[in-house]
Amino acid sequence: MFYNKNDRSPLKSILKNSTAAGLAALMLTATLPAMITPAYAQAVTVVAPQVPSFADVVEAVSPAVVSVRVQSDVQPASDESGFNFGFGGRDFDELPDDHPLKRFFKEFGAPGQEGRGPEGHAMRPPRDGGPERHGKLRPTSQGSGFFISKDGYIVTNNHVVSDGSAFTVVMNDGTELDAKLIGKDSRTDLAVLKVDEPKRAFTYVEFAEEADVRVGDWVVAVGNPFGLGGTVTAGIVSARGRDIGSGPYDDYIQIDAAVNRGNSGGPDFNLSGKVVGINTAIFSPSGGNVGIAFAIPASVAKDVISELMKSGSVNRGWLGVQIQPVTKDIADSLGLAEASGALVVAPQAGSPGEKAGIKQGDVVTAVNGETVKDPRDLAKRIAAYAPGTKVDVSLWRAGKATSVKVDLGQLPNEQEMANSSGQAPTEEEGTATEQALANLGMSVTPAEDGKGLTIVEVDPDSDAADKGLKAGEKITSVNNQDVATASEITKVIDQAKKDGRTKALFQIESDSGSRFVALPISQG
Repeated sequence: MFYNKNDRSPLKSILKNSTAAGLAALMLTATLPAMITPAYAQAVTVVAPQVPSFADVVEAVSPAVVSVRVQSDVQPASDESGFNFGFGGRDFDELPDDHPLKRFFKEFGAPGQEGRGPEGHAMRPPRDGGPERHGKLRPTSQGSGFFISKDGYIVTNNHVVSDGSAFTVVMNDGTELDAKLIGKDSRTDLAVLKVDEPKRAFTYVEFAEEADVRVGDWVVAVGNPFGLGGTVTAGIVSARGRDIGSGPYDDYIQIDAAVNRGNSGGPDFNLSGKVVGINTAIFSPSGGNVGIAFAIPASVAKDVISELMKSGSVNRGWLGVQIQPVTKDIADSLGLAEASGALVVAPQAGSPGEKAGIKQGDVVTAVNGETVKDPRDLAKRIAAYAPGTKVDVSLWRAGKATSVKVDLGQLPNEQEMANSSGQAPTEEEGTATEQALANLGMSVTPAEDGKGLTIVEVDPDSDAADKGLKAGEKITSVNNQDVATASEITKVIDQAKKDGRTKALFQIESDSGSRFVALPISQG
């Protein structure tokens, strides 16, 4: 179709007609009764890819997870679960009625009163009576735990139940049950409780195999953070084999699931419902969750829990030597090809190691043919053997490999070890002539007890200062040879230079203990 310039354009005609039709429709609508329902937009729906859900795992394992409440007749100023019973210097009765602590104790029992659970049930002591108690029981901590057998054995943390006199577990359906303490182990922070309900079979969970736990795997944490109970969080295994400085057997799994106070003793599950770890600590500069939690791995927990269930305690092998890591400098000073093994600072008097001939300055390189990586590895390997076991300990001594047979003793408990430490040496007369070892950056004088040399001054720009040596500390040996004068130090260093060594190994004693330090000797 053709149009001339005077004709209306098709677009203008269409707009005009549409406008007229719209006005007519509007006028018509205004004259009709208000019975027409306007058409609203439909609800938003999104077709999204399906992601894995943890609901099936949680539904299956939740009946096996419990909250643990602990009561004691000891009233601590504060405890690891986050509760503080000092009330800011005020007595409990002086707190206002709306104070958070007063609301808490209305639920769990005020200090000096019998505690009560959420349903008003009394938090009773175990039916077996437990230890002798004096005064009223008070709630002192709370945490998490989980059943590992149908007859009522429960795993939790030692720090949750330590110092407790009465224990109550609360199941996910709110049922409260009395429990008794079967055993605890402070070195691994594990404890076992037992619920005696002969007519009842409990839902329980099992431990995962070590080979099934990988960095990057999903984990689901179920526990009792801040007393809330039945809380589920999820994350992944962030790392394995973490050493957080809590003891010689540190071997923690790090996870990034939200774990807070009250999660202690609670399990971390894999997607098969197996326990891969037991929550025990968090890294928290602020006091809250920052996504770095540490769990005792199932591989560690299984053996410890088995012994606790059998005897209530854990018996570990004992070598009886003080050890420290082998650094690159120390390895160079000893002629070791690699910086590995555990350097013996001193064997304990009368210990199995001393009786077998292990000496100060030896490096333990293997136990029964299995390489020792570091002091923590040695401690774990020795502890894994039963007391009385004979083991072959490989050593590096005076530049040569040797070995000794050791009949392992039983590792003393922490109180016994504390009582046996810190024995003072015999006092002897000594001279007080100051000598200078300028090439090492320090001045020394013979120690007053005649054993070693006391450091008088350390050059702040020297290697000795860089290694942490301080005035007041004592040098007792160099390259595993006892020294009592500066000339003896010089003699040992000269011999080390002739042997082609670039560093010498100094044994340093201080108020905090004994250690080895390797200092360069290639100059001067």
